This record gives sequence, structure tokens and C-alpha cells, in this order.
Amino acid sequence: MAKEADSNARFLVLLLTATLIILLWSNIAPKDRTTWFMEVLPVLIALPILTYTWQSFPLTRLLYLLIFFHGLILMVGGHYTYADVPVGIWFQEAFDLERNHYDRLGHFAQGFVPAILAREILLRKTTLLPGKMLFFIVASISLAISAFYELIEWWAALQYGGKADAFLSTQGDIWDTQWDMFLALVGAITALSLLSNIHDRQLENLESK
Repeated sequence: MAKEADSNARFLVLLLTATLIILLWSNIAPKDRTTWFMEVLPVLIALPILTYTWQSFPLTRLLYLLIFFHGLILMVGGHYTYADVPVGIWFQEAFDLERNHYDRLGHFAQGFVPAILAREILLRKTTLLPGKMLFFIVASISLAISAFYELIEWWAALQYGGKADAFLSTQGDIWDTQWDMFLALVGAITALSLLSNIHDRQLENLESK
């Protein structure tokens, strides 16, 4: 038991250290400081919460790892702005795409990761059990989170006008908002379809401690 606790602590320290290093890099001469702040704000909010609760309400390793990768996407996007992330430009040129699709990855993750987070909280804090109803509720929550984020983008556009273009990353696509929410829903459904079994096993191990 002690070895497992030490292993979990090392795992979390590794993720935290990597996150702080990437966050520091992201903050060094970002393309647009306002965009950087708006993009990495979820990371700045999540870090203290997860650090404070890792002992009183530890999450599964799967969820911590997913949160880390989601934060990585946000921090890279914040440094370059989503329309100018180099890997997205490479794919755009290699496959003759009309736009940089890195932000599509971000919105897919915006459904994929919150789905597992919502699933974990609901299974641990309510009487819901794995099944179709849980699947539906979690997918609905993920879509609601995506829709709320689109409202935040709208508020940012009202507040900052053209200065918010890099944050919005519409890249001239009039259907960008609808694509963002659709991809978040696809991400949630994908996460629930692929990861529910391994998530259940990790929850069982967590509850048995």
C-alpha cells in the first residue's frame, strides 16, 4: 500500500513538474499576451484545485493524465495562438487544408477530457451506475461545457473586439461555433466508448484503498 502511494505521488509530481515547465515555456514571449492568458486560464485554475485536492479527493491516474494532455494542448495553443501552431500548419500544408485545424483538436479534447471528469464525479458522488443513462448525462454535460465556452468566446469578442480574433480562432469559418460544439460532442462520445472499461477498473482500485 505504501509503495503504491509513493508511486502515485511520484506520478503526480512528474505531471505537475512537466505542466509547470511547459507553462513557463508557454509564457516566454507568446505571440499575443492577452490570447495566451485567455487560453491558459483553465490551466491556471485547475492547477491549484488539483494540487489542493490530490489527497482529500484523489482522481484516477487516467483522469490526471487526460487533464495533463488537455492542458498541454491549451498551453501550446496559447503560446502560438491556435491558427499559428506549427504542427497544425504542417498538416495544413501537407494535406492541402483550408485552415489550421489545431483548434479542432482542442475542441475535441474539450469534450473528451471533461467527459471522463464528469463520469468520475458522478460515479463517486451520486447513485448513478455505469450504463446508458450515465452515458447520456455525461455526453450532455460535455456538450453543455462546450456551449458555455462558446459563450465565453462571444463575451470575449464583445469585450475585446478584433483583439479577440486569435482567441476565437474562427479563421474565416462562419460555422466555427457549430464545428466546435460538434467536435466536443464527438470527443465525449469517443472517450466514453473507448475508456469506460479502464476507467471503471481504476475507480474500483481507487475505492478499494
